[in-house]
This record gives sequence, structure tokens and C-alpha cells, in this order.
Amino acid sequence: VQLQASGGGLVQPGGSLRLSCAASGSIFSSSFVGWFRQAPGKQREWVAGITSGNSTNYADSVKGRFTISRDNAKNTVYLQMNSLKPEDTAVYYCKASGYPWGQGTLVTVSS
Repeated sequence: VQLQASGGGLVQPGGSLRLSCAASGSIFSSSFVGWFRQAPGKQREWVAGITSGNSTNYADSVKGRFTISRDNAKNTVYLQMNSLKPEDTAVYYCKASGYPWGQGTLVTVSS
């Protein structure tokens, strides 16, 4: 079982990106999934989470700008990021219960 995050890139402040977290294995649809990020020189921090029943919660720093969602038919969780700020620059990781950490995807917000 593994996770693969993708969709990162370079975007200007105020722009948008959508990250994807694709999983192998049949347990994904019943797993809690979270997005985390790690900025240079900082500790990894939690960003957003979604339960198997589609309940969501967010860190205060992204509330109102980011939206987490899931498509169990595709074994994928998404993170829609709007109104991006330079302080959102980080490597973003997804983590699901029962899965090891996968490789992250780099998001750079800069003009």
C-alpha cells in the first residue's frame, strides 16, 4: 500500500492549485486522510483532514481558502488551494491511516 501526492508547482500569490493524493489498496475508502506540509527549516504541520464519512476540518491558517475532498471510486483525495500566499510555500504530503508516508509535492508561491 502506498500514497502518491502530486499537483504541486509554482504559482503567483492569489493563485490556485489542486493537489491529488492517490492511493493503492482497498482500505483507502475507509481511512481518515490528512494533508500536511513542511516549509524549509520548519516542522511538518497538519493542514486539513477528511474522514471516511466526508467530515472535514482545517488548520486556522488555511480555513476558508483550502478545501479537502475525496473520490473513493478513484482512491484519491484532493486539496483545492485558493488565494495562495507566500507562506503556503512548502512540500505537501498526504497521510492515511494504515498507510506509510509517501513522497510529497512541492508548492511554491512567489511572484
